[in-house]
Amino acid sequence: MCFHFLLLLLKHDVQSKVSDVVLGKEKPVEESNPEYEKLKHYVFELENHLAEAQRHAYRLVKRHRELGQSLSDFGKAAKLLGACEGQALGKAFSDLGAKSELLSAQLQKEAHQLLMNFEEPLKDYVRAVQSIKATIEERANAFRQQCELAETMKLKEINLDKLMLTRSDRVGEAEHEYKEASHSLKAASEEATRRFETIVRLMNEEIVRFQEQKTQDMGIAFHEFAKGQARLANSVADAWRSLLPKLEACSSA
Repeated sequence: MCFHFLLLLLKHDVQSKVSDVVLGKEKPVEESNPEYEKLKHYVFELENHLAEAQRHAYRLVKRHRELGQSLSDFGKAAKLLGACEGQALGKAFSDLGAKSELLSAQLQKEAHQLLMNFEEPLKDYVRAVQSIKATIEERANAFRQQCELAETMKLKEINLDKLMLTRSDRVGEAEHEYKEASHSLKAASEEATRRFETIVRLMNEEIVRFQEQKTQDMGIAFHEFAKGQARLANSVADAWRSLLPKLEACSSA
């Protein structure tokens, strides 16, 4: 009698724990796969770093545009100032204004190139990572569904065992219900397993494709960014350097 009482207590404890899992009172079950955990960490970290890089790329584009507009406004002002001065100084100021407007156009062009070849690819990769995160969530849901179906089946087994131990009049009815539920739960469990395995396979393929494409595209994006900045720096230096002799002549006259 004591043995049966202890067994009932044990089964009641297990039943309560299973019920808590099924009803969501406990933390949802998650995969305990080191490689999968490492992958999730990589994806979440990558999203943060890409988003941060994209924000700074946006600021670079904005800065180029603002500097270009400022140079354009300065160029117009220098030309007007040159029109008020004597011949040599006026010509120097006019040339300064013209160079400023030329550099303004180059900065605006570089801002557009920076937007299309650097900021937009970064945005695309942020969206790609968010898509992978959605797949991770779908995978987690599929895994939990597998576990919940298994726990539901276990709960029904415990209920049946409990009735059998207490020699309840409902044993026959419970056995019938268990057999019917077992058939439908087994089918649902097999479907959940197929869904989970399909998600895992598609996710692995997506990650491989993403990493291969990312390596190539990001290499191109950063190369284009460096080339553009070098080209712009050279243009700016050449433009100002070409004005130095004229401005020096005016200042020493």
